[in-house]
Amino acid sequence: MASAKVPSHAIPEQRLQQARTFKEEGNHCYKEGRFRDAVSRYHWALLQIKGLDPNMPFPLQEFMADKPAMTADQEKELYTIRCDCYNNLAACLLQMPPVNYERVKDYSLKVLERQADNVKALYRAGVAFYHLGNYDKAQHYLLSATSRQPKDANVKRYLQLTKSQLSIYLQQEKQLYMGMFG
Repeated sequence: MASAKVPSHAIPEQRLQQARTFKEEGNHCYKEGRFRDAVSRYHWALLQIKGLDPNMPFPLQEFMADKPAMTADQEKELYTIRCDCYNNLAACLLQMPPVNYERVKDYSLKVLERQADNVKALYRAGVAFYHLGNYDKAQHYLLSATSRQPKDANVKRYLQLTKSQLSIYLQQEKQLYMGMFG
């Protein structure tokens, strides 16, 4: 029995559709508070689109396998799904104690590479940097988020916490230098 060969232009569409399905399942799990299940679905979605990105090296090139051709619309959707999944992964991780702030930071920065003005990613990057003790970077991202969404209470609260930590740090530095140079 011969198997029918799938045309190469159909492969990206099938994988994008599967990625959309997994992402929607992840969103559903998130809304129900099932964060671990949501994380799994977002990772599955990312696995579906892995290898489709025309800007990424393709591991099978040396074996003469061609990367499936994508239309401009498919490419745009690929990047949208990827950003949504990374943003949603960061949101999930913030809900799952103990919070892995390093991964929240990494996921948020992946979103910001493509969508520099994504308010949720700016906020999550700011929160991650705050908890990682990098108050300068936290302030940078939180100020960017505030400029785009000035009324967001969560952003304001973390910005205030960050400014407070920076103030404490500057006071400690000042006292240290006063002690050194009397």
